[in-house]
Amino acid sequence: MLRDVSYHFSLIIVLISSTAVIVSSSGEQLSSKQCEDLGFTGLALCSDCNTLSEYVKDKELVSDCLKCCTEDSDDAISKITYSGAILEVCMRKLVFYPEIVGFIEEEKDKFPTVKVQYLFNSPPKLIMLDDEGQHKETIRIDNWKREHILQFLGERVKPNNSASS
Repeated sequence: MLRDVSYHFSLIIVLISSTAVIVSSSGEQLSSKQCEDLGFTGLALCSDCNTLSEYVKDKELVSDCLKCCTEDSDDAISKITYSGAILEVCMRKLVFYPEIVGFIEEEKDKFPTVKVQYLFNSPPKLIMLDDEGQHKETIRIDNWKREHILQFLGERVKPNNSASS
């Protein structure tokens, strides 16, 4: 009798925790600003959140991760494109980021829809924009090499269709 009760209790616990994971992963998505405020920047994949949950037992942290992640699908992620971007960085900190300085000085003109914005104390980041110019994604680029920035923007930012310069 006691064995049956403990078996059913264990089964109920498993069902409840499974339901909690499903609910939290299908719950509301947070805005990119809210995610950045929580420390989740870039294109985090939901599988990364599941891996995080294996090592970190903080359910609230994992839940926040799941609200900020992008579903895993190579096709879906590689097809995400943006109409433009803002490269935001602190002018005083640029000395610490020679790769970003090189991109701004020598490569940025290849991307007419990418603007540079200097904001005091801002870490280097790309703010990806939709067709209406709204912020859709924020990606920290502190440790990116110039070629990574070029490749990412080449793949993710739509070429400028207008011939204005």
